[in-house]
Amino acid sequence: MPFGLLPFKMNKRIALFAIIALLAYGCKDNNKADEFTISPDAGSNYKSGDAIALKVGYPADAKIDSVVYLLDSARVGVAKDSSVVSLKTDSLTLGARIITAKIYQAGKSQELTTNIVLLAAKAPEELAYHVEKVFPHDTASYTEGLEYHDGVLYESDGGRVAEGNGQSSLRKADLNTGNVLKVVNIDPKIFAEGIAVIGDKVVQLTYTEKIGYIYDKKTLNLLSKFDNNVGVEGWGMTHDDNKIYMDDSTNRIWFLNKDTYQQMGFVDVYDDKGAVNEINELEYIDGKIYANVYHKDYILVIDPKTGAVLQKIDLTNLYPEASRNPEADVLNGIAYDKTTKRIFITGKKWNKLFQVKFIKK
Repeated sequence: MPFGLLPFKMNKRIALFAIIALLAYGCKDNNKADEFTISPDAGSNYKSGDAIALKVGYPADAKIDSVVYLLDSARVGVAKDSSVVSLKTDSLTLGARIITAKIYQAGKSQELTTNIVLLAAKAPEELAYHVEKVFPHDTASYTEGLEYHDGVLYESDGGRVAEGNGQSSLRKADLNTGNVLKVVNIDPKIFAEGIAVIGDKVVQLTYTEKIGYIYDKKTLNLLSKFDNNVGVEGWGMTHDDNKIYMDDSTNRIWFLNKDTYQQMGFVDVYDDKGAVNEINELEYIDGKIYANVYHKDYILVIDPKTGAVLQKIDLTNLYPEASRNPEADVLNGIAYDKTTKRIFITGKKWNKLFQVKFIKK
C-alpha cells in the first residue's frame, strides 16, 4: 500500500460520515416539522352557525410561545399552547375559506394551512306561488334582464346577428298590452345581458364583450360605456340603495359601485349541499336577492350578506314546456313593482308574463 493512501481514505470516510450525520440531523428537524398538525382536516364541510375547533398539534418536547389563527387574512384567535380556539361562523360569508396557524417558537415562526367549505345552515324553505294575473309578452324578446319602473317594463333582449339568433336590444314595453313602446338596437356583434334601472339611468351588461352601456332612462339614448372586467362573463344585474349586484355564470354575486361600476366585493351562493352555479337574472326585493338559475324552472331567494339560499320556489307548473308557444325558451326574468309589491315572471321568448305571489306552503 503506498504511503499516504490510508490517511486519504480515512479522510474521505470521515467526510462521508459528517455528510450522513448532517443529513440525519436535517431529516430529524424535518421530521420534527412534519409532526406539527392542524385541524380541521382540509376540505371539511361545515354549516353556518357551527363552531369550528381550530387546533395545532405538536410534539410533547416542542416549546411553543403562541399560535395565531387567521381566517383568510383576518386574525380570529390566539392560543399559548395546543388548546382549542373556537371559530364562530354564524356571521361569515359562505364558501371555501382558508385557515392559517402561525406558530411562534424561539423567535422563529412557521405556518400551517388548511381549508374548509362553509354551507348554508339548512335546506332552503320551499315556497308555493299563486298566479294573480297574466299579461302578454313580446315573443321577439330573448329576455336577459327585466325591470319595472313607473308603470313601464324595461327589458334587455339578447342575441348576436352573426350567430343567427337576432340582434340585442334595450326596450320599453307596456305591461298591460305587451306592446313595445321604444326599442334601441345594440351593435349586432354584441350580446346584451342583464339590466338595472338606477335613478334616471339604465345600466346594461354584455355577455362576453367586457363592456357595459349606460342609457338615459326616459329616452333610452346611449350616454356612455364602461369597461366591465369583473367576473367571468356578464349575466344578471340588480341593485339596492348602496350597490349593484352582478353575476357571471358561476355561483358568485359581485358587488359593484353604483357610480363607478368598479368591484367592491362579492358573496358566493351556497345551499346546504354545496355551491349553486349559473345564477342568472336577478331582482332585489325587500332585502333579499331573487334569482333565476339558468335552465332551471325555479327561483332562489338569497341572503346578499352571506350568499345563503334561504328559500326556493318551484315554477315547473307555471308555464309547462309542453304548453308554451313554439319559440319559447327557458324561464328567465323577474321584475318587481315596489309601489304595489307585485312580482312579474317571464321567460325567453315567452308569449306570457305572469304576476305572481309567493306564499308559505
